Amino acid sequence: MRRIAFYALVAMLAFVSCQKSTELKREADFNFDWKFTLIKDTLATFNTPLKDADWRDIRLPHDWSVEASFDSLLEGATGYLPGGVAWYQKHFKTPIDSTNQKAFVLFDGVYNNAKFWLNGHYLGENPYGYSPVYFDLTNKLNYNGLENILSIYVDRSRYVDSRWYPGSGIYRNVKLITTKKLHIPIWGTYVTTPKITNEKATVHLEVSLQNDYKIKVNYQIETTILDTNGKEIASIVMNGEISGEKQDKIQQELTVGNPKLWDVDQPTLYKAVTQLYKAGELVDRYETPFGFRTIEHNKKDGLLLNGKRIIAKGVCLHHDGGLVGAAVPKGVWKRRLQLMKDAGVNAIRTSHNPFSEEFLDLCDEMGFLVQAEIFDEFDYAKDKRLNYHDRHDDYISRGYDQHFQKWGKSDLTRSILRDRNHPSIFEWSIGNEIEWTYLHYRYATGFWKDPNDPQNSGAYWGSAPILSARETKERYDKAKKGKYILAETAKKLNNWVKELDTTRPTTANLVVPQTSLVSGYADALDLVGFSYRNLDFPWAKENFPHKQFTINECPGSWEDWKTILEHDEVYSMYMWTGVAYLGEAHEEWPKKVFLGDLLNLAGFKNQGWNYFKSIWVDEPHISLGTLPLSESGFTQNKDGEIILDESGSYRWRNTDMHWNYKEDEAVLVGVNTNQPKVELFLNDKSLGIKKLEGNPDKIIRWVVPFKAGKLVAKTQVKKIDLIHKFETASKPKDFTLTIDKKALNADGYDVAHCIVQLIDEKGRIVKTENRKVTFKVVGYARILGVDNGLPNSVQDFQSNSIVTGDGRCLMILQSKRDKTGTVIIKAFVEGLKSKEIEVTIL
Repeated sequence: MRRIAFYALVAMLAFVSCQKSTELKREADFNFDWKFTLIKDTLATFNTPLKDADWRDIRLPHDWSVEASFDSLLEGATGYLPGGVAWYQKHFKTPIDSTNQKAFVLFDGVYNNAKFWLNGHYLGENPYGYSPVYFDLTNKLNYNGLENILSIYVDRSRYVDSRWYPGSGIYRNVKLITTKKLHIPIWGTYVTTPKITNEKATVHLEVSLQNDYKIKVNYQIETTILDTNGKEIASIVMNGEISGEKQDKIQQELTVGNPKLWDVDQPTLYKAVTQLYKAGELVDRYETPFGFRTIEHNKKDGLLLNGKRIIAKGVCLHHDGGLVGAAVPKGVWKRRLQLMKDAGVNAIRTSHNPFSEEFLDLCDEMGFLVQAEIFDEFDYAKDKRLNYHDRHDDYISRGYDQHFQKWGKSDLTRSILRDRNHPSIFEWSIGNEIEWTYLHYRYATGFWKDPNDPQNSGAYWGSAPILSARETKERYDKAKKGKYILAETAKKLNNWVKELDTTRPTTANLVVPQTSLVSGYADALDLVGFSYRNLDFPWAKENFPHKQFTINECPGSWEDWKTILEHDEVYSMYMWTGVAYLGEAHEEWPKKVFLGDLLNLAGFKNQGWNYFKSIWVDEPHISLGTLPLSESGFTQNKDGEIILDESGSYRWRNTDMHWNYKEDEAVLVGVNTNQPKVELFLNDKSLGIKKLEGNPDKIIRWVVPFKAGKLVAKTQVKKIDLIHKFETASKPKDFTLTIDKKALNADGYDVAHCIVQLIDEKGRIVKTENRKVTFKVVGYARILGVDNGLPNSVQDFQSNSIVTGDGRCLMILQSKRDKTGTVIIKAFVEGLKSKEIEVTIL
């Protein structure tokens, strides 16, 4: 009876604690009320804390590079924007009682070469700008009533340290974590779902426990599974003890009935809530979102998600968000991801580094498969300006290869520990096109012939392998090698991944797969991903029949999609890239970006959005695109036949989306559709019916002498007309002012996208004239910046005015914290009457 009474008492205490669990706040937002300054004296001693009264007041996330003007004297590899060296400081009160509590600060990303201090005490460093890092503050806090000062030094003086725009500063979220001395560490849970049927699913939860008391402690740990509605559907309670100053791992197993699966169409999420008790007191509460889903890769079916074959219709992405730089609000990513989802995209490759926790949360919620990539460099450097191997030895272009030997395992470990519970992640990619940094890899293929000209690839691009696997292996074995062997490094990385997660396969993006397959590099991977090497598939399958191959990076063309259709085991394609990104524009001024296939830098649709939607989305689609025939890659013979200039012409192009040309100018009209035939009309006169079948790239084309008026493409779906039209527009006489959200949360994070589009006197969209637009915001919100999306526009992002591109521009509005009311956005367009729109801050 006493034992029963004791357990009843424990249960009652646990119940009471559960009622108060919402009062236990483990994480606090640490993004607001920071001080910031750029410095010139990069050799200054680290005598922290620094006097910061005259520093700027800022909030995080923050990217200082995107605040600057574009400068042709800087480097296009990183978007013609500067780097620099800066300090951040935050003043705060001690948040804990040192007798039984702990405090940590968690940085999701600081770019880069960051060093951290608290109250003048050195905490540590983190050179890699993409890996999360945290520090224990407990023993360095002031407990005498004095404030605390957290100081962060960021050194991006190596401003050409990447082949794309990386941003500068504390560009991701910061959290303050407070716990008891008995607690679950940061990233301290690991959820797997080893058995799933329609009737039930097993949830295996590994929970780390940290006891920072000096003595042994008894504990009770309870995990409850909540469904998507927050309803408790399973729970487990365990009792145990843990020695002083020790970390243990607890294994828990629960069963959930009738599980709803996470997939790309219905991304159902569950939550494991783990509560830790000491002597009946709730001392920690840790929430772990997860999903039930099975992933299987095999040569017969390619990829199975929940037992059903699926093709990863993917895009590569870099981590910048256009005008916001690397400090991307969640709402900016949500808009972009939804637009890509609408075009049929269901998979993302995070090129070429860990992305933010927020980004992966969105992928979980919206239903994207994610190939999470970790590194772009291993042992040796890539050339930041020219790609391939390093051909510049200047200080400003030194990158991660300088840190990989010391920091590689730590950066990989922290990234995977943070991310391994995301159901969206289905593969780990250890690296991108690493072979370029090992010169002997290219020579083993037989295409590169002159050791003194390592950039002369012969006919490598566009050619199948010219040597047998045996010949390639012989050449590789005889080649002079350096200190590091790529296959050995890859095996090491693969083992590091497997120590942390065995539920997902590893891959890498192989750009010289012939050599990688014979050298042992590919043997270190579960899946062999090709980069622009579709022509290698037959050779690879013949010589390495035991391996599975797929496309990890490609131009984004019908040939890539056709490769998937013709090879069952090839289950993915990731086009380069889904969205335009800053950088990779060496000596291309004023062009500052690498073009995106689906969306431009402002998130406006390119013609590629229509093209891939017509292929990837199972609903009727038709859309027009136009180009002057002289720029199209095609000509027309005297019989009216459309003749291509070169084989590459049979690929979609980023065509115009208007009908405004010179009188009688020959215009190539292209129609993207998934319907069998289309009829084209100009000013109500039929220009004929053409069939989709027989067009090598699934685009139907006409050559049309331009006449002002109305261009209409029409097809029929179940006897209902489906049309898309362009109308010739005249001069701008007005504009539309639209916004995607009429209400924002007063949290200092929520954003809305405001768009100005020029129109003529009849309301027709004007795309061939541009005007200066100035925005004014009245109320509790701020302008994050403006952009017109054009790749060669070098107008400042951090402004309230901009000249439109294609007759339109974007302004991003962000709410302020704890300030509600009405915000009025006013738009002033040169020569036109102003307009305004209201947004409510809730």
